[in-house]
Amino acid sequence: MSHFSYHSLPEGVPAARFHIPEPRRAESGAWPGFEKALEAVNRDLAATLPEHPPLVLMVEPAHEAGEPERLYVALPDGRRQGNPVHPDDVTYDSGAPEPADPADLLTRTADAAQETVMEMAWQVWPVCPAHKLGAHVRSDAEAVTWWCPGGTEAGGHHVSRVGELSGALPGKQRRALRREERKKQKKQKKQGR
Repeated sequence: MSHFSYHSLPEGVPAARFHIPEPRRAESGAWPGFEKALEAVNRDLAATLPEHPPLVLMVEPAHEAGEPERLYVALPDGRRQGNPVHPDDVTYDSGAPEPADPADLLTRTADAAQETVMEMAWQVWPVCPAHKLGAHVRSDAEAVTWWCPGGTEAGGHHVSRVGELSGALPGKQRRALRREERKKQKKQKKQGR
């Protein structure tokens, strides 16, 4: 659902005077744990869908007094799909700090990113390179990974850690990614001179 799907007219307010609060990009440094998690997810996005723009964190203002602001993973234009990454329960106080557990932050962010990419781009993401099946985020005591339900292993297999999906790609794709990265670095060096 988009930001505009959640709003109804408050009681006693004429439609002409109702203003839907606009979402805004989260300020840099305001959500350091979520920002770090989104960097990892964006690495996977760039490795597998290089034409797709990086995702951003968006803050949706409270709909009514007493409700919290919500933090979402969205496209740069603000479109998104799914639940907020924070607070996960909208009855929480909007001043609640972000979770302290890096695995929880990464799991929430990867899950939200996947939902936004899949719904907004109308394609499965990420895809297991070996089985061509959609992978899903899974967190256990060891790591937060992309999990594929395919293969002969009982119940599927880990494709890669979230943020390291480029390492699971076939050699030709990995080499192409490295070439592109080197081109970007050369271009940045030339511009810096």
